[in-house]
Amino acid sequence: MEEARFLELIQTFQPMLYKISRIYRKSREDQEDLLQEIIYQLWKSHRSFNGSAQVGTWIYRVALNTALADFRKKRPPVQYPDQLPDMGTSQEEEDNREARLINALQQLPDGDKTIIMLYMESLSYKEIAAITGISENNVGVKLNRIKSKLQNILSNGTE
Repeated sequence: MEEARFLELIQTFQPMLYKISRIYRKSREDQEDLLQEIIYQLWKSHRSFNGSAQVGTWIYRVALNTALADFRKKRPPVQYPDQLPDMGTSQEEEDNREARLINALQQLPDGDKTIIMLYMESLSYKEIAAITGISENNVGVKLNRIKSKLQNILSNGTE
């Protein structure tokens, strides 16, 4: 894969890479560090990409494996707010919803974060199964359980 193609792929998948960094890291600085580490790992391994999987699947695998490895190494103590801020204007409301969702996603176990994030990226069960190494049926079962967990977290603040 040539350098120009690599840069094009990073540009194409940048929103997804950013979402991964937001879910696995809390502070802006840590998110940026993780994003850089993911891109570095993609660069290191791009020459060995042999096309046995789709490019998107390969990028997801490298990004998620890097996030999980990095997260385990640098796991900071997590402190969640006791109360969510009051809803305000339309933009504030949208920002608060996004912040609540990110906060809820951060409370999920690593495997659940991976599956729901891929689902939120509109990947099919088949694609999620290929990336995670579980069966399509298991993806469906796990997604239903994860959605229930998220509803509980968003409603009650806890799993």
